Amino acid sequence: MTSKIACVVIDATDPRALALFWQEVLGWEVVEDDGTGVSLAARGTRMPALDILRVPEVKAGKNRLHIDLRADGSTTAAELERLLALGARRVDVGQAPDATWVVLADPEGNEFCLLGRSVQELEAEPGRPGSESPVTACEGTGEACHDRTGGGR
Repeated sequence: MTSKIACVVIDATDPRALALFWQEVLGWEVVEDDGTGVSLAARGTRMPALDILRVPEVKAGKNRLHIDLRADGSTTAAELERLLALGARRVDVGQAPDATWVVLADPEGNEFCLLGRSVQELEAEPGRPGSESPVTACEGTGEACHDRTGGGR
């Protein structure tokens, strides 16, 4: 037996505004809105969900957990422009200048990454063997997600 991820929770001072951002980013729908928080999930599902809950304080410090995204149905460059137009902003958390991902923050400052290859690019390539380097391979593809040696993502 195993567990399933039910939801990832993001704290926010304005849950509805932040939910609107993530709803546009992911194309998900509101499955619950009780005034203290908003739950989003892919159409026709309830889990996994993204729960955005009201807290009184603003975000302080770097996230200990973050979301990695891939462009789906567009290029990574086009998706980056779309995310920026929705209100994301580039942030520096110590990533290398030649990182294959872009670190962004949502309107409340929560970091997330846009990975270098789109869903379609990933699906079109046969699986590559994992790397022996100190860089972690993402989804077993050999694409670097996080560099454990440089303190960045």
